[in-house]
Amino acid sequence: MANRILVPINESTTSRALIDFLAKLSICPEDASFTLIHVFRQPTSGEELMGKKFMAEQPIRFKAELEKAKDRLVEEGGFDPDRIDIQLLTDPYPSVTEGIIDCFKKGRYDMVVIGRKKMSKSEEFVRGDISIKLVRALDHTSVLVVTA
Repeated sequence: MANRILVPINESTTSRALIDFLAKLSICPEDASFTLIHVFRQPTSGEELMGKKFMAEQPIRFKAELEKAKDRLVEEGGFDPDRIDIQLLTDPYPSVTEGIIDCFKKGRYDMVVIGRKKMSKSEEFVRGDISIKLVRALDHTSVLVVTA
């Protein structure tokens, strides 16, 4: 029985490092299936000021990022492309964390693998830390946090 693994990513270097980590991880590709997701959160007023064109292009950019991540897992990690799904959660959530938790619960995943950027205590206080929130919210689940 394959383990179903949820992998939230974005355009960051942390997400690229996460995909590199997974590609090099010594696991049996036939024993795992991955779902790569990007969660859209409700736009900030600053993002809305970027204009409708900017907002309309975001799903295209993030879908391309998900496709690149899938290609790297296939080419570098030897994973079966049929066992890697990609999903854009375009209906905005109040926070990325809420979107990941909702997707996790709906998909019955065995594990979440997420990248984490090193932050100062003040950055973490102001911006929050998605990985810590996931560890707390999904306390009966395996959550692998990869620090880049």
